[in-house]
Amino acid sequence: MPDLLLVFLKEPRPGQAKTRLLPALHPALAARFYRLLAEEEVHRTAPVADEYARLFCFTPAGAREAIARWFPGEELWPQPEGDLGIRMAAAFDEGFRRGARRVAIIGTDVPWVSRDTVREAFHALDAHDLVLGPARDGGYYLLSLRAPQPELFAGIAWSTPSVLAETRGKAERLALRVASLETLADLDTLADLEREWEWLAPVLARDPPLAQEIARALRRG
Repeated sequence: MPDLLLVFLKEPRPGQAKTRLLPALHPALAARFYRLLAEEEVHRTAPVADEYARLFCFTPAGAREAIARWFPGEELWPQPEGDLGIRMAAAFDEGFRRGARRVAIIGTDVPWVSRDTVREAFHALDAHDLVLGPARDGGYYLLSLRAPQPELFAGIAWSTPSVLAETRGKAERLALRVASLETLADLDTLADLEREWEWLAPVLARDPPLAQEIARALRRG
């Protein structure tokens, strides 16, 4: 198998997607916004020919049919139960078990991650053991490995500003050679949306009613 990109995503259910935008946005609108961002990132990271494969790691486990309708033709794998670290470690294990040379993982909150970003991460593994894509909120939007490293995902305070620093600390203790990509912003809060509005507006143009509601929440126009 070529290099493998794991795409972590969830079924966009109201009340369970983009919850940090609630109550400024109605739960159904927040879910629509998540769907739009996920579709943008999936489109941008689509490989050309066989340069790498993708595995869509979805949650909840019972959402296979909904995810298959959303992204027809993609290979799907249900995330197991447990915290984010348990689920990520299991996904990497699955990727390497399938015979991938190198494995990277992305979420669906940083829609400007592109095919070029993924290729850069895999290329950096030629000389490093771990590649991190730092996010402005203190987490990371991409992590790639040339071999399983389950210890990287244990004991991390997920969804906090210390995720990246804690991961770097674990990598140092494991004597891993680490490379970093450019820092990017994810889109979790109204402040994130306001800051990235110039980029976001053309994407939202695909869903004018949603764009109008988000602009109202930001008190634009």
